[in-house]
Amino acid sequence: MHFFSSNFKLGILGGGQLGKMLLYETRKWDIQTKVLDASNEAPCKIACNEFVLGSLLDFDTVYNFGKDVDVLTIEIENVNVDALEKLEQEGVKVYPPTKTLRTIQNKATQKLFYTDNDIPTSPFTRFAYTSEIEDSISNGGLQFPFVWKSAQFGYDGQGVKVVRKIEDLKGLPNLECIAEEMVDFKNELAVIVVRSTNGEVRTYPVVEMEFHPEANQVEYVICPARIEDSIAQKAVAVALKVSEHLEHIGLLAVELFQTKDNQILVNEVAPRPHNSGHCSIEASYTNQFEQHIRAILGLPLGKTNSKVAGVMVNLVGAEGHTGAVSYQNIDSILQMEGVTPHIYGKKQTRPFRKMGHVTIVDEDMNRARKVAQQVKETIKVISS
Repeated sequence: MHFFSSNFKLGILGGGQLGKMLLYETRKWDIQTKVLDASNEAPCKIACNEFVLGSLLDFDTVYNFGKDVDVLTIEIENVNVDALEKLEQEGVKVYPPTKTLRTIQNKATQKLFYTDNDIPTSPFTRFAYTSEIEDSISNGGLQFPFVWKSAQFGYDGQGVKVVRKIEDLKGLPNLECIAEEMVDFKNELAVIVVRSTNGEVRTYPVVEMEFHPEANQVEYVICPARIEDSIAQKAVAVALKVSEHLEHIGLLAVELFQTKDNQILVNEVAPRPHNSGHCSIEASYTNQFEQHIRAILGLPLGKTNSKVAGVMVNLVGAEGHTGAVSYQNIDSILQMEGVTPHIYGKKQTRPFRKMGHVTIVDEDMNRARKVAQQVKETIKVISS
């Protein structure tokens, strides 16, 4: 099949920043794209060949959207899988496959998948409703502290809460959820595995993630992770095992805990380009977005090594600011060496909303991390 400057059409479900960065690569190669998103102000809208406004969770909308594309992929997991399954049955190539998506979409199903396949993960309890948790605590079935997670539709720290006392359950939505045992970890790591339609598999270097304590969002991604080679090899081995059993196509970001006694546990996964791979745009031989395109089209995979050390800083909306966005002090961070800002094109900011990221590259990791701290302290994402 001819992909470049041809009638081939790639469909993308989701028009956010990940889709926008995928479109950098499709435009580079002159691949036709069609994007579906529920917002008329989606970042993807300005860069795709065809934009469709509609719900990613509505069966008819997703099915009708996908009927005239050759390959269909996602930039967010919260999509109507039943519609994708029907499209798959009718000959549309859907990546990741619907079987993979069904397992990953629901965090309870995802955790059961790990235990069924002997993949190390933290102990958990599944609940049909959040209201059942209090009884479990009263009967000694669940102990504080634990992490409450909504089974579906969580993202960017939403749908996750650390529960340290009974009062922390107040205000949580009454829906299907899991309660995970708190992990005593020393590092949060991630490995991106890429798997092509032709069976080729590669991994990116292990990255280290530093999280915001309140928002439960990644503040910094450090590539490569500052860990021993033996730990990195163990992390890659676990990620490859997850990838093999899920039989995904495209990118799979595997988030991991390194425990105090150096065990590697799977936290959760995302079957798409991921925040933990943004450093690859400036720091790797082949960035994660180009690699995803290569994988789902069956093209040879690119080199995943890093050319230079990289640190990514997430730009999120400042607390106390909601409304039309204003970026303060971008000119100041541009004076710093090795700094590249990425602005996602979202017009409205709110507290902790992901609005962009900044990558810092340097031959020296320690220097890059110091500059990242300066960037974090300098740039402000506020409402104008």
